[in-house]
Amino acid sequence: IELGAPVWAITAVGVVSFVPNVFLAPINGIIVDKFQPKPLMISMFLTEMATIFVLIFIDSLDYLWLLLLIVVVRSVAGTLFFQTESSTLPKFLSRPYLKLANEMTGIIWTITYTFGMASAGIFIHYFGVRAAFILDFCLYVFSFFILLRLNFKDLAQNAPGPVFKMLKEGFSYLRSHPLVVHLIVLHAFVAVTTYDNLIALLAKYKYKEILSASLVIGLMNMSRSAAAFFGQIWLSKIVNKHTFFWLLLGQFAGIALWAALEFNYWLSFAGMIAAGFFITTVWSYSFTQLQSHVDREFFGRVIAYNDMAYFIVATLVSAAIGFFFELGFSLSQITFGMGFMFAIAAFYYKFLIYEKI
Repeated sequence: IELGAPVWAITAVGVVSFVPNVFLAPINGIIVDKFQPKPLMISMFLTEMATIFVLIFIDSLDYLWLLLLIVVVRSVAGTLFFQTESSTLPKFLSRPYLKLANEMTGIIWTITYTFGMASAGIFIHYFGVRAAFILDFCLYVFSFFILLRLNFKDLAQNAPGPVFKMLKEGFSYLRSHPLVVHLIVLHAFVAVTTYDNLIALLAKYKYKEILSASLVIGLMNMSRSAAAFFGQIWLSKIVNKHTFFWLLLGQFAGIALWAALEFNYWLSFAGMIAAGFFITTVWSYSFTQLQSHVDREFFGRVIAYNDMAYFIVATLVSAAIGFFFELGFSLSQITFGMGFMFAIAAFYYKFLIYEKI
């Protein structure tokens, strides 16, 4: 936005951050199942650090091709890091503790995301994007030394057989476990909340006369993630197979409220809070259900297939936001359409999953 990028460029950055993971997910799953988790996590973390360092030097749209390449590499590395982490936890945590671990992951993510968005909006406004990337790189360096000090037991098992055999076994496992497939589809609905392009367009076209784009984006994301934090704390006490249906409908209602209030920037914060209140609990509960119904030797591959479905939805949503905006749909209409997907998710859960878990 700061470089004056057109709608197609903003959309492209969002899309390319998801597309590679759609095609690489099956291979990523095999990598996770075959190799030790800590060295794999370290190598992916170093890759992310390198991409952040290169971003410091991008100051013109002439380097858009490089930006897109960096986004691809960083997305692949970050996804593989997360898949390794997510596949490791179920190997030494029982179901109740796994649910707690996922809830803690969601809470930690929302805390850091809230603080990051709040501080980033202010920091970029006063010091610029380049200084923000430098600070981000320094934080990565600090986090890297924390990662090095982690001492968890070796949980990796070198999976037998060649790559293509493992790939075939993974897809055969899905065919013979339809509940796992349904849980993957359910979790993929969370990707509908890929708001990055939507918020960027709101900042550039709807709220451009109110605050700078960085502050608009930062404050909107901060309010959403803060709501997700408090929502997770409260809703984790009541979420179960019986109430999850209503949480999905609550997510639909929250996004619909946001769509209705988008005409006014300050009123839209109430909608952002409503849109963010349920989502972390929806993510953590659906993900826990998936982890709990997968056999140990297939954790890596199933988590990778889950991410593949997630990224397919995220890619389609990111592309659709820009596409429908160019067609003349209002951002409020686009937002409501995103919210309606959770009404579909609620009934998908009710009729295809509820009785089987």
